[in-house]
Amino acid sequence: MVRLVQIGNGTLRQVALVSEPHLSCLAGVESVYQLATLCIRENASLSKRVHDLEHGDLLSYDDVYSGKSEWCLLPPIDVPGAPERVFVSGTGLTHLGSAKDRQAMHVKPATDAAKPMTDSMRMFELGIAGGRPNEGQIGVAPEWFYKGHGDALQAPFAPLTVPAHAEDGGEEAEIAGIYLVANDGTPHRLGMCTGNEFSDHRFEQRNYLNLAGSKLRKCCIGPELVVAAEFRSVVGEVSIQRGGLSLWQKMIETGEENMSHSLANLEHHHFKFDGHRMPGSVHVHFFGAHSLSFGEGIELKDGDWMQVRFEGYGRALRNPVQIENKNLNQLVRVQALV
Repeated sequence: MVRLVQIGNGTLRQVALVSEPHLSCLAGVESVYQLATLCIRENASLSKRVHDLEHGDLLSYDDVYSGKSEWCLLPPIDVPGAPERVFVSGTGLTHLGSAKDRQAMHVKPATDAAKPMTDSMRMFELGIAGGRPNEGQIGVAPEWFYKGHGDALQAPFAPLTVPAHAEDGGEEAEIAGIYLVANDGTPHRLGMCTGNEFSDHRFEQRNYLNLAGSKLRKCCIGPELVVAAEFRSVVGEVSIQRGGLSLWQKMIETGEENMSHSLANLEHHHFKFDGHRMPGSVHVHFFGAHSLSFGEGIELKDGDWMQVRFEGYGRALRNPVQIENKNLNQLVRVQALV
């Protein structure tokens, strides 16, 4: 599979093909967005065009990944100079392993052995029953959420911040689909990325109606964009390190064989909205998490490192947790134009 990274050095940018242990730079393009736009316009293969543009300049991937190079990793997709054209969203309760954590998060203590079914579990069961329709048919809609525009995407190794107004922050190890909408409104899937869909689970736990607000946080994808990525059954691992030591880790599974919804159904229900098919827009769409450390009682602290890795998706995605001082939580005043 073709795996791409975007790298930067001050005001300079490059797109590079991952050829372990090297990065092979591409000629004539400074962003994946530019490259994909050309391929759509010319009805050309993205993978073939990547190989056509290799010009022989090699960088050490180890040096770039470890921060020893003058080049640093950028998010693997963006619209340079126009972050408002990147739309970050996702779906929840899509994984066969995700409903247990969400049910435990929202269920109230029961006086007997029979625990009530939450809205989360009802949504999950709807997906089990109708989330994988036959070819050409439309299935049940999944849970959907919005995370922000392009400025919500952090680069690999950049901190994911728990804002002063937030109650918590926790990793969500996922895969995200990367899309570019053509001039005629047709969405094109460029590939997929490892992702950390960082959220405020404690705020959500207070009331399920807080879900929308809990998702408005920084997040991260990468470091690599995998073109024509395998998504039938993907295994991986998510871990938390504290003080250089392992605090928590878990094997995770994703891909259609481990989900209650098919990829085609998730894509349909995202792009069925006219506003999601604006020409020239980029969409980063998270496909849901298998397991959360929050569901096992882990509370992330400032300086913890989160790591997500999926087989076939390149090097691990790593980000530290940064918790803002609560004293910075100040009232936002709105001024009226009179």
